[in-house]
Amino acid sequence: MLKTINLTKHFNGQTVVKDLNLTIDSGEIYCLLGANGAGKTTTINMLLNVFPPTSGKALIGGVSVTDQPVQTKKRLTYIPENLTLYPNLTGAENLRFFAGLSGLNLSSSQIEATLQQAGLQPEAVHRRLETYSKGMRQKVGIALAIARSSDVLLLDEPTSGLDPSASNDFARLLDIMRERGAAILMATHDLFRAKETGNRIGIMNRGKLMDELIAADISHADLEQVYLNHMKS
Repeated sequence: MLKTINLTKHFNGQTVVKDLNLTIDSGEIYCLLGANGAGKTTTINMLLNVFPPTSGKALIGGVSVTDQPVQTKKRLTYIPENLTLYPNLTGAENLRFFAGLSGLNLSSSQIEATLQQAGLQPEAVHRRLETYSKGMRQKVGIALAIARSSDVLLLDEPTSGLDPSASNDFARLLDIMRERGAAILMATHDLFRAKETGNRIGIMNRGKLMDELIAADISHADLEQVYLNHMKS
């Protein structure tokens, strides 16, 4: 569902991502670990076609994101570290607005049901976003992915700043999306969350994919050691 082929990006003569090859299937959560500057966000931005790759390809459902940007964006939902929503609108109004941009005309009952499927408490549905915690705002993003039946979720540090309870809630929502068949790429610094949430884990350093691991096959302690070893290389 999501694939990169020798994906490379140069900025001002510097290689930020080099020959990246990823394949993420439907119903899979792939956690991409790396320090700041490793190339994780740049990779996501190329998948979003925010800027084109210097070389290589980024594909969603077998379609190039640079050749068919509108078609590929219809199949995905992007949730960044700080999700941009309208603070003066309610959760329901935000979902209605952003779903409408995707051509969806949801009824009031559909909006309420979708937000609650995403874990938002019923009493919060019609409250303004300015009263929401970060975890509640992230749930509005998941609600949009549910409403759009997104095939792909691209997540850039979505649990940064969340308390353990909210982070755990968010992980459960990702598992629901995985069960629905979404292919999920999550860039994160959180080794614990990567191990607990991901099916596979990639470790990125200085623009290169250094290692790929099966989450179920490695302990937390061993993952930490492997990660630290690659950060030294």
